[in-house]
Amino acid sequence: MEIKGARGEGSGGSPYFFPVVAFIMAAPIFAVDTLTPLDTAIAVLYVAVIMPSAHFLGRRGVLAVSGGCIALTTISFLIVHRHDWDSSALVRLGVSLSAISITSILTLRNQQVTSALRDQANLLNLTHDAIFVRDMADRIIYWNQGAEQLYGWSPAEAVGQTAAGLLRTRFPDTPASIQAALLADRQWSGELVHFKRDGTQVIALSRWSVQMDKAGRPVAVMETNNDITERKHSEAMLQKAQAELAHAMRVATMGELTASIAHEVNQPLAAVITNGEAGLRWLGREVPDLGEARASVERMISSGKRANNVIARLRALARRDDPDHMPVNLNEIVEDALMLVQREADSHSVSVGLDLKASLPDISGDRVQLQQVVINLLMNAIQAMAGVSGWARELSIATREAREPSGTDIVTVEVRDTGIGIDEQSANQLFTAFYSTKKEGLGMGLSICRSIIEAHGGRISFETNADHGVSFTVGLPALKDPVP
Repeated sequence: MEIKGARGEGSGGSPYFFPVVAFIMAAPIFAVDTLTPLDTAIAVLYVAVIMPSAHFLGRRGVLAVSGGCIALTTISFLIVHRHDWDSSALVRLGVSLSAISITSILTLRNQQVTSALRDQANLLNLTHDAIFVRDMADRIIYWNQGAEQLYGWSPAEAVGQTAAGLLRTRFPDTPASIQAALLADRQWSGELVHFKRDGTQVIALSRWSVQMDKAGRPVAVMETNNDITERKHSEAMLQKAQAELAHAMRVATMGELTASIAHEVNQPLAAVITNGEAGLRWLGREVPDLGEARASVERMISSGKRANNVIARLRALARRDDPDHMPVNLNEIVEDALMLVQREADSHSVSVGLDLKASLPDISGDRVQLQQVVINLLMNAIQAMAGVSGWARELSIATREAREPSGTDIVTVEVRDTGIGIDEQSANQLFTAFYSTKKEGLGMGLSICRSIIEAHGGRISFETNADHGVSFTVGLPALKDPVP
């Protein structure tokens, strides 16, 4: 922010404007010092000419004005005391010259500091980031060009306003909590919602830094904001596209599992018919056996509920809903997924072994999406063993509770097969979109699985077994036990 008239430019645009003003200001002082018989150091008043010069003149200009004041003081002394150099007059001369010299030195130093601050402020204007400084009462005291370009208010309009009021800030937490975190760490970062002068909403990645005085008290906060509105919009569109692709893969998987689905639904429906017929026989006897008839009806109800549960899970798998995170148990997800692929395993002569840890902690996640991941891993394992001969086709599923080196408690599920394994080239591209080791594969299954797991804050990995096949491991953060 360049000060108008600096470096010798007068307010009227002429480089001689202030020197003329300085001469006009110095002339009365010289006249009083020379023509009046006052026994005081009148020349000290020249400091009133030197101090304002720093605002209008450069270093050389200030030195010229100071030299001129010293010259006028000396000339006045020589005129008045050319025949009488008494000690009191010399003392007054020394006081005047000392005052002028000290004032000149302090003025030049202050000018240098002011110039450095001005240069630093100009550097902040070079960045495209929106930067402003506010005091601890949230009043804006500095507003750079980046802030003006982003929000639409000029520095003159913004300075003095409260930042939260001007920008209509929406915070991710209460302002008091954010302020407490800022004072504790001397910095804070997060996403804020602001509104421009024209009412347009802006999502800003905001970074705050607090300035302390020598006593360790907070005096100001510098806020740097980056406009990430387009990025957030792109992320939302990407998440929507991923969700739709994941839904398409679920529907495709259900097509592959048609036989298993039909089997799971037909079993309880057949049981309903069988128990219904048995109930009618018990009631049709000469002496109706009401106990057996009631038991048949109860079995019918149980089978009906089982069929209803199967259909409900299938509808959830086929439905296209937004992710709904809630506490879920990984063992239940594995059991539901295994129910749907069991017939596929039987048709490929694959024996399934379960090793589910009891009392497994819950995780936070979307049940349907996590079920999709497990089904995909199980189907891949079964299909990987389709061409195996010479050793047993075994599918092992295990859940465990573990702790990472960082101290985070996780829940894991391992899917282990004894298939043909994965070559080194395929291993490097296994999670790459549109890459598949199967001729009819789309190459999206594992890529979607990784996206789902990472969105849940977890990780998915694989390793080649020592004997045959591959093991895939999914790790997800465990929910902490509620505080009693």
